Amino acid sequence: MNFDATSILSGLFIGLVGMFLFLRGKREADLKCLGTGLTMCVYPYFVSSLVVTWGVFAACLGVLYLLARHES
Repeated sequence: MNFDATSILSGLFIGLVGMFLFLRGKREADLKCLGTGLTMCVYPYFVSSLVVTWGVFAACLGVLYLLARHES
């Protein structure tokens, strides 16, 4: 993991969004939000590239959006 300011702030932001989704999924018993939130909280620790970090973030949100849209 890089320890420059952009990597740290990106990881913090993505982790906060992940924590929000995790808590929402736990409260509403929604496994999609729960799993996406857990993934977003954990993966920034294992990815060293900033572009890949934001790409995975966008992919997680996109999949969550598509799953929620397919459900309705």
